[in-house]
Amino acid sequence: MESLRQLFKIGYGPSSSHTMGPRRAALAFVDIAAGRAASFEVTLYGSLAATGRGHLTDRAILDVLTPVAPAEIVWKPDVFLPFHPNGMTFKALDADGNVLEQRTWFSVGGGDIVLDGEERSAGVKVYDMTSIESILQWCARTGKSYWEYVDECEGPAIWDYLHEVWTVMKEAVLRGIEAEGVLPGGLGVRRKAVSYYVHAAGYAQSLKSRGLVYAYALAVSEENAAGGKIVTAPTCGSCGVMPAVLYHLHTSKGFSEQRILRALATAGLFGNVVKTNASVSGAEVGCQGEVGVACAMAAAAASQLFGGTPAQIEYSAEMGLEHHLGLTCDPVCGLVQIPCIERNAYAAARALDSNLYAAFSDGQHSVKFDRIVEVMKQTGHDLPSIYKETSQGGLAAIQ
Repeated sequence: MESLRQLFKIGYGPSSSHTMGPRRAALAFVDIAAGRAASFEVTLYGSLAATGRGHLTDRAILDVLTPVAPAEIVWKPDVFLPFHPNGMTFKALDADGNVLEQRTWFSVGGGDIVLDGEERSAGVKVYDMTSIESILQWCARTGKSYWEYVDECEGPAIWDYLHEVWTVMKEAVLRGIEAEGVLPGGLGVRRKAVSYYVHAAGYAQSLKSRGLVYAYALAVSEENAAGGKIVTAPTCGSCGVMPAVLYHLHTSKGFSEQRILRALATAGLFGNVVKTNASVSGAEVGCQGEVGVACAMAAAAASQLFGGTPAQIEYSAEMGLEHHLGLTCDPVCGLVQIPCIERNAYAAARALDSNLYAAFSDGQHSVKFDRIVEVMKQTGHDLPSIYKETSQGGLAAIQ
């Protein structure tokens, strides 16, 4: 598995696969063709083309290319390249329209891109173990916890990076609960975080707690929808779940920053296992790979903070993912707004429930996290393409 730096990416919304990934591809292509191209042509395929406008894919690419040379976007939503639904071909043309350079990349989720013909897992290997079961056995042998395995594999520098991640998450929460108005995109969706935050104060403690979790998740998800600075956890579309849970526990329970960073490391380890063995791309496996994985990560983090055993932490994460199996990715008008924003808030609450449920147990249960990851991958592949970020089925069809 790669470093957690490849899972927790700091960038701008609204989509890791449709905004951050294409921007990275454009930057890479400029390095290849700069100084020779008279113009550029970029063809977007499949899910990337179907919902690209709503996700600002064209803007992410053109902002990079047009300062170098004029660029044109070609949309082919009905053409799916074999490797992944999010394909894009970049061409650098001379003054006569002849192709000087051509590259095809795939945006595979979480802001990652893969060049056509290269292995998907071509990154630098940091972790030897790629299953939670093997890491759980390591914990049993050593008496250590998940975050300590992260420390051993990543080294001390990872804590500075996780501190930066946590800082960006907190800033997104604070910006989001102050912001008001309508989100861009044409759906007329008003920001709700500030309303939930204010209303939560009027309830008794248990309901106030839940209301604040909703508010924090809405805040970050709305910031993402507006193109604000967020952290993929594991994606832009699911970026509100982790910050909501961690910020709420940090402020309401007084958990120190050191413990929050350890919880982030634990959560990242679970997300990394899913990313390695399945996918966190909504275009590939549906929203179960985005919000479902985010819920699992947040549940693991919460369990870590509340002193859960390694087995209880695994159980928390397993429930967080299991009960999102089959969740479709069906954004209305291709925007990361409906149903994405509400799903983040609901998943944050379910993450806390998963932790509570596991805390009452001894951590022993029938279906392990690794098995759920396998099922999620197969379920995602079995879903028709209209339910995987093409904005053609599900809720998107009733717009």
